[in-house]
Amino acid sequence: MVPIVITPVKDSLETVKKTLQSVVDSNISVDYFVFNDFSEEATENYLRSRSSELNFKLINLKDHTNTPSPNYRTVLLMAQKMALEAGTDLIIVESDVIVESGTLEALINHKNQIKEVGMVAAITTDQQGQINFPYNHISSGAPDVISTKRSLSFCCTLLTNQFLASFDFALLKEDKDWYDVHISKQSRALGFKNLLLRSLPVLHLPHSSRPWKMEKYTNPLSYYFKKFFLKRDRI
Repeated sequence: MVPIVITPVKDSLETVKKTLQSVVDSNISVDYFVFNDFSEEATENYLRSRSSELNFKLINLKDHTNTPSPNYRTVLLMAQKMALEAGTDLIIVESDVIVESGTLEALINHKNQIKEVGMVAAITTDQQGQINFPYNHISSGAPDVISTKRSLSFCCTLLTNQFLASFDFALLKEDKDWYDVHISKQSRALGFKNLLLRSLPVLHLPHSSRPWKMEKYTNPLSYYFKKFFLKRDRI
């Protein structure tokens, strides 16, 4: 069954171009959907102009909601419905991640090798090949396949059809921005295994679409002011 792949997009056009091309260059056939989350005109125009050539379906969230970005809950609800109707898995590739040609196929193969899997994630690295955010805690000597009780990021992650059929994303709280932590916990709570593949690296350029989040490392006072008082980056 052909998997559904999604990429939520919020500007960061140069990174988005690399992400889209890397998914399109995968060595397996996928149904690819790009969710444009109120990006600026230049980004939206690029997505419109390249959707046919790169063979992805563009979904402009402004046609579905009036809620300001980020609209990850809306994306997840729509993507879950698509995957369940198609009877297939869902793969999320974020717009600051560049995959290799065999990455998506490898996610599927690992899912097929182990029973009761809920989520399978590729590990993220920087341009020097070093493990980076959000998996900095993983050592280079860790097993190639890690059954983890820690949260998986959605950077490059497969959610199995079995798990999607077991947990209704409509139950996700509307007052959050990001849901990878909660969904990872729900997967384990339902008895599924969550796998992190140290042997499957993808290039991650953190926070490219929301550069203000880099203040968490460069200016934490400013970041946490925005997080708690302006209610940004709610997990």
